[in-house]
Formats: sequence, structure tokens, C-alpha cells
Amino acid sequence: MNIADINAWLHEQNPDALEELYAMARKTRARYVGNQVHLRGRVDFSNMCRRQCTYCGIRAGNRRVVRYLMSSEEIMACAAAVQARGYGTIVLQAGEDERISAGWIADLVSTIRETYGLTVALSLGERPDSDYRLWRAHGAERYLLKFETSDTVLYRCIHPPYAKSAGNRLKMLKDLRAMGYEIGSGIMVGLPGQALASLTDDLLMFQEFDLDMIAVGPYIPHPHTPLARKFSPGKSKAPDQVANSDTMAHKVVSLVRLLCPEANIPATSALSCISKQGLRFGLHAGANVIMPDMTPPEYEALYDIYPKSRILPPINMYKNIMEIVASAGLVPGFGPGARQRNSG
Repeated sequence: MNIADINAWLHEQNPDALEELYAMARKTRARYVGNQVHLRGRVDFSNMCRRQCTYCGIRAGNRRVVRYLMSSEEIMACAAAVQARGYGTIVLQAGEDERISAGWIADLVSTIRETYGLTVALSLGERPDSDYRLWRAHGAERYLLKFETSDTVLYRCIHPPYAKSAGNRLKMLKDLRAMGYEIGSGIMVGLPGQALASLTDDLLMFQEFDLDMIAVGPYIPHPHTPLARKFSPGKSKAPDQVANSDTMAHKVVSLVRLLCPEANIPATSALSCISKQGLRFGLHAGANVIMPDMTPPEYEALYDIYPKSRILPPINMYKNIMEIVASAGLVPGFGPGARQRNSG
């Protein structure tokens, strides 16, 4: 698939033609990663954050947010629930904040590994290399660090500089891989100012980096953020603005599958926030991962990156996911669900 092919699909609006794209993505998924949907229990254990990202509801400048940091005991209880559901991986996610100490995270990782045998994936933003090495030494196997957009001008608009930040997430991804992590990254689809040509570059960047995990979801405006206040719905300075629609997001998921056939690609929670059929359509477009939110309800609503609500309580959510997987002609995957290279 070349640049012209990618551009053509990004511009495509015909539903019948798009069904052909989705079918190609499903066929590619079947060939390279099989018919299993890997389930990863996600725990958003803190919404404390030092950064001022203009799109994010838990940015440091949002004074309306009630901040929290779950205790070790609460996180371990979540890990027990993840294991009980049969999920092979726990994803520990939080805002970026140095008050969350590296040593505390390292102890959590090793305890979860020893107690429950779960694969541990981390998504804690930009940290010193010494932290990443410590966590890897204590058993963390995966790290998710979204580069959000390959457009450096747009990136600077949504990620204001921070004195303690390395500032080059693409380099950090390479460094993380050299440390032995499976690396994951991702983008938002439909950021104000994101042109279709920029989105094409993002897709090619995924392919160039040969990522193990790739997460894409629609940009969902949060009312208490500078980006949402600056751009009213449907208005952007980009001459060829990318739509933050479910259709565009599904197209991007399929294109990612075709360009990076071996990657683990989730049907993201953001898809579910803009469509009740989000998870189902994500699988229809070629995704092979679902990450159920295992955060306790009293904290879940406070991890307010974008407006959302729990669709179903945990037990009903589990049943619903099993039904969605079965209706797609797929089966739930158990165990770590690591990327399988050269499986096609």
C-alpha cells in the first residue's frame, strides 16, 4: 500500500467501498494474528498529572478535577479481578507525575507478577530512562507511549513544553524497545488542525517503527480544555481537516491493520464513547484487542481525559464483550497475548 492508496481510502465515503476495506483488514488479521481477541484489564490508578496538554481533561491546569491516587492494596485488588476474569495482561495507566515514585511502581509490578502471574503493561507518560529500566528489571514487559501526531507543529500545539520532559517521544520509543519492552504507541484521529496528509504520515510512521501495539481512537473534545474552547465543532485551520468521526476512526484502524499486519490493535474505549457499537465496529475493522476498564467506579469517573461514562458494570461488561467477540466470529484469547512475529 503506497501513499496514493492511503490517501484514497482516507477520502473514501462510499459505504460499499469501505466494507471492502474492512473485509481486507479482517482477512489480514486472520492471516497474521488469527481469530483470538486478546483481553487486557486496564486500571487507571491516578489522574494526577504535571503536564498541560491542551486536549486532556486531567491536565494540570484543570482545577475542576478531583485528584486521586489509588493505594497499593486497591491496585492489587484490581489485579485479582483481572486474573479472575481470565485476562492475561493488566495495563496500569496514570497521568504523568513525578509524585508517583518509580520505586513504588517497581514494587507493584513485581508483586503483581509474583502474586497473579499477569503480564504488566505500563502507560505512565514520559519518565527518565532510569525509571523505565527499573520497571523493566522488575518485570514490566510492555510500555505504551502515544506520539499523538507526527506533525511537529501540531504536536507543539497540543503538548506545551515541560522542563523535565525529554520531548522526543519517537526517540523514547526506540530506547524503550532497546531496553526490551514491547512498545506501543498511537494517535488521535480528528485533532483540530490535523490534515489528511498529516494522518497519512502518522500511518507510515507506525509502519516505519514496526510497533508491537497500536492504539487509534477519535479525538473527543473535553469542555474544560483549551483545545475544545479554541475550536468550535467542525471548525479548524487545517485546509483538509480530518473528521473525528467513528467512520474515519474505523478507516484508520483498517489501514493500520493492512500496514502493520502483526501488530496488536485495540478497539479503543474512545470508539465506544462516540458509538454504542464502537467495540463491535472496531473488531469489524480489524482490531484484535479489547481493554475492559477495571478501575473501581469511584475513581473511573475522575479519570476524565475525555467525557465518558461506564457503559456497563463490570460483570455485565464482561458478558457483553464475550457476546461481541462471538458475534464477530472470533474467540477470546487467554494468556499474555504478546505480538507474534512472522506468523503469516
